Amino acid sequence: MATFVDRYPEEAKVVQATLVVSFISLGIGAFFGLIQALHRTNVLRVIDSVDYYTVLTGHGVLLALWFTIFFLVGLFTWAIVKGFERPVPDIRLTWAWVGLMTTGAVLATIAILAGFVPEIPMSADVLYTFYAPLQAHPVFYIGTAMFIVGTWIAGADWFLAYRGWRQDNPDERIPLQAFMVLTTMIMWFVSTLGVAVSVVVFLIPWSLGIIDTVNPLLTRTLFWYFGHPVVYFWLMPAYLLWYTVLPKLAGGRLFSDPLARVVFVLFVLLSTPVGIHHQYLDPGIAEGFKFIAMTNTMFLLLPSLLTAFTVVASVEHGARQRGGEGYLRWLGALPWRDPAFAGMALAGLMFAAGGFSGMINAGMNINYLVHNTLWVPGHFHMTVGTAVALTMMAGTYWLLPQLTGKPVYSRPIGLLQVITWFVGMVFMSNAMHRGGLLGIPRRTAEPQYQNFDFVAAVGSISEIRMQIALGGVLLFVSVVIFLFNVAATWADDRVDTPVDDTIPEPLSSSSGAPLVLDNLALWTGIAVVLVILAYTLPLAGIISDAGLFGGSRGFSVAFSLEWLVDATVAAVTNVSLDSLAGVAPVDAVVDSLQEVSR
Repeated sequence: MATFVDRYPEEAKVVQATLVVSFISLGIGAFFGLIQALHRTNVLRVIDSVDYYTVLTGHGVLLALWFTIFFLVGLFTWAIVKGFERPVPDIRLTWAWVGLMTTGAVLATIAILAGFVPEIPMSADVLYTFYAPLQAHPVFYIGTAMFIVGTWIAGADWFLAYRGWRQDNPDERIPLQAFMVLTTMIMWFVSTLGVAVSVVVFLIPWSLGIIDTVNPLLTRTLFWYFGHPVVYFWLMPAYLLWYTVLPKLAGGRLFSDPLARVVFVLFVLLSTPVGIHHQYLDPGIAEGFKFIAMTNTMFLLLPSLLTAFTVVASVEHGARQRGGEGYLRWLGALPWRDPAFAGMALAGLMFAAGGFSGMINAGMNINYLVHNTLWVPGHFHMTVGTAVALTMMAGTYWLLPQLTGKPVYSRPIGLLQVITWFVGMVFMSNAMHRGGLLGIPRRTAEPQYQNFDFVAAVGSISEIRMQIALGGVLLFVSVVIFLFNVAATWADDRVDTPVDDTIPEPLSSSSGAPLVLDNLALWTGIAVVLVILAYTLPLAGIISDAGLFGGSRGFSVAFSLEWLVDATVAAVTNVSLDSLAGVAPVDAVVDSLQEVSR
């Protein structure tokens, strides 16, 4: 049986190249994460606290953007080619977007790493959320813009493949994996417009000195217009693997093709009009708009619940095909010794837990309690840090043999790796959530307020810190094991059939799905309308309040209180008891101060 690399050798090289960049980013980002975990917990400090923010930026950007999205474009290229069973339209175009994305990522990373060297007049300590008023070097913004444009070209490449396939197959349903790729890219095209405008129109000119000021709330809102859909952009590769590969590894097949299509359509419609729920504490946005964002966010529970039902039903079907019985005993029939299956299943379990903490983040009143605390990175590490990252690593154990023609170097080592990641994340995310409930802040090198002691109802702050440090160490060890296993696989010898890459037809096939689900133009139009309805008035209000580029140049916080003392004394001496009759005391003092000012 010919594998993917035999049928499509050029496309296999493209996917291999994107995975190389992805895994290099994973290694560097994980090392930065280890430094953070040890620094914040005061277990081991090897950097100054000033450099902590450079480490934090590198950790966020390299893992949340480079690692995840380079893996995504590789996986999606594989899925498009495999789904349509034809090569990409023009391999030169494919290599062009790979080169553009890589160049942009390298430039932005150089700008970040330069922050460690004071002699280099370049830094980008703006964290993962790169909006004003923090300012990075222009190279960082230019590199980020190149990276985003590269993803747009990648999407265009896949839609060109779809157009060619559709011309030859006018009456067929879009293959499921290709459908998932195309709907995800529609969401990406819509959502990245915000961050593209922010970077190109405001941040690059501002960092170059072409304009003096920007409107911080506007750049923040444009970032979060993109910042929440990007979470689903990360999740969609995991969903693709959960829906199509995980049931096969369990020994069965997908429960329902129509339900899978509905889920991806719902993400196209619902993922973008919700970004304002990241801005509940921003005073420049009316409470009504925040309430609308909260309501929209709650609708996103629907595709997540549909996914839980469909994937679990598919896995249970596979277990029963393997002889599993009973209400829960079928779980024992699953292939838990397979690192690809075990990693994806554990990632899905962690994602379910992250969904519950995400509901807390989505609610306005409860969000106020945890917004700027360790609770938020605890949730983030459950969802992106495990549901996405662990699925990608586990999926690599099934995907890499198809791309190289070589079996995984060691499946037991792979199993150890995914379990180590899961255990490490249990320690870290549990401690972060508990620390967040105590009010421990995030985004700080020194997580302790002056003259304030956190008191834990259960355990202690020292115990919470040790859990974070232990979790960080285990996660880094897991990454080292993963990279070793991948490198050893690449260095191994080829075999004829390293893996069975066939994906069985779903129990409920695409013929049962309404034809309207494949109408990509319709869903794109509705998504754009929903975005316009959700963002037109908030953006108009932000611009009318402070201008398109901001109207204030700032002011000095150093001032003298002498004038206030003199004015108060003069006001008090001018106030008589007779003049206070029928007048509120505050009003009397205000009137006297106005008189003095004249």
